[in-house]
Amino acid sequence: MKYAALIEYSQDKALVESHRPAHRAYLTSLMEKNQLFASGPTEDGYGALIIYEADSPEGVEALMKADPFHAAGVFLKWTVRPWKMVFFNANLAPKA
Repeated sequence: MKYAALIEYSQDKALVESHRPAHRAYLTSLMEKNQLFASGPTEDGYGALIIYEADSPEGVEALMKADPFHAAGVFLKWTVRPWKMVFFNANLAPKA
């Protein structure tokens, strides 16, 4: 099942940027294991939206707590909700 996590980040930009490479490497590993559907930061600097593939909200929490951003204190708070994709517009998807 997919779960959407809306995550608030620390506003310490140096903290976020210093841990971003490890965070992205971790997300890449989740993609390779089919545990990540999509992710990206919000344009306003609030944080990010990450859509995980997991069996339960607790599974999502475990994935989030293993993220280097969590260990570094970048993740301040979050909301996790079950999410069902109904529509997808491939024309608007980023080109790889």
